[in-house]
Amino acid sequence: MQFTSTQKSFTAWSLIAALLAGVLWLLAPVLAPFVVAAVLAYALTPLVNWLDDLGRGRIPRLLAVLIVEVVFVVLFLGVLLLIVPILAKEMPLMREQLPVLLDSANTALAPLLKQWGIPFSLDVGNIKAFVLKYLNANFEDAFGSVIASLKLGGSVAFALIGNAILIPVSLFYLLMEWDLFVGQVRELVPPRLRAANDSFMQEADAVLGQYLRGQLLVMGILAVYYSVGLALFGLDLALPIGIFTGLAIFVPYLGFGLGLILAIFAGLLEFSANSGVGYTVAMVGVVYGVGQVVESLFLTPRLVGERIGLHPLAVIFALLAFGQLLGFVGVLIALPVSAVLLVAIRRLKAGYLASRLYQGANNS
Repeated sequence: MQFTSTQKSFTAWSLIAALLAGVLWLLAPVLAPFVVAAVLAYALTPLVNWLDDLGRGRIPRLLAVLIVEVVFVVLFLGVLLLIVPILAKEMPLMREQLPVLLDSANTALAPLLKQWGIPFSLDVGNIKAFVLKYLNANFEDAFGSVIASLKLGGSVAFALIGNAILIPVSLFYLLMEWDLFVGQVRELVPPRLRAANDSFMQEADAVLGQYLRGQLLVMGILAVYYSVGLALFGLDLALPIGIFTGLAIFVPYLGFGLGLILAIFAGLLEFSANSGVGYTVAMVGVVYGVGQVVESLFLTPRLVGERIGLHPLAVIFALLAFGQLLGFVGVLIALPVSAVLLVAIRRLKAGYLASRLYQGANNS
């Protein structure tokens, strides 16, 4: 049986894709910081190149890379520091409202569970004394005890610290040598296939650019929505929590979850004394429930999926499938990789439709 050039090409690329998928699956925990750095380098390289062009060769690339990376790190830390006013606002409220919350929980839960034959009683006095002791303690003492209690060897804390160092370092080298890296990868392609490869990469680059622009648009819309929605319910910290939630959506599920927890935490402390716990539940249920539905079923499929040519169902499936296979790394790269795969499928389909095999079957 003779294979056509299209079938040979399809087989070769399928094997390469399967091999890469296997490597990613095996090395997912190790590759996480490098994948994050590579995604950031791809997104930030146009800015570095723009500074190079703006300086007309008078600005060293090293300086351009440092400017772009420092600005990005400052913006990233700025988003994280949105949590600081939340903590500064809520710690005094926690000292005031925690006893009330404990009394309310004990009053509400004890009779309810007693109906089911479950004895329940909070030792409110001891819990109050224990928690208030630490809330009133010196911040430096509390911080020192937390640091001392961290077992850095092989722990989550060690991984976070390692990634916090490794990602910026990897990003620096990738930004410095991105064009060289791309050129070396291109040299691995056989000369007779380079024209087709260059065309494919240009199309994939255009699709990924559409993805990034769509994702930024989704983040901006959600930041405004959550800020306004929480403000309408009267939450004092609506602006920082809303902005943080919207921008953190870039990391699917995790960003939404952190914003949800912050909103619940702030709402309970602010509203429980006057409006009761039900008001916080209603606020979070309405704002975050509607926000999640709109983001998952409309914004991401329409503004991201349609821009890169993916059907809304394909977007949802890609997020779930890559997350299941590769965890956090999979969720991070799901839509960009799906966009590149879509370009490859389009080209394979076009090659098949133009092949003699398809034409022969169609004529028969």
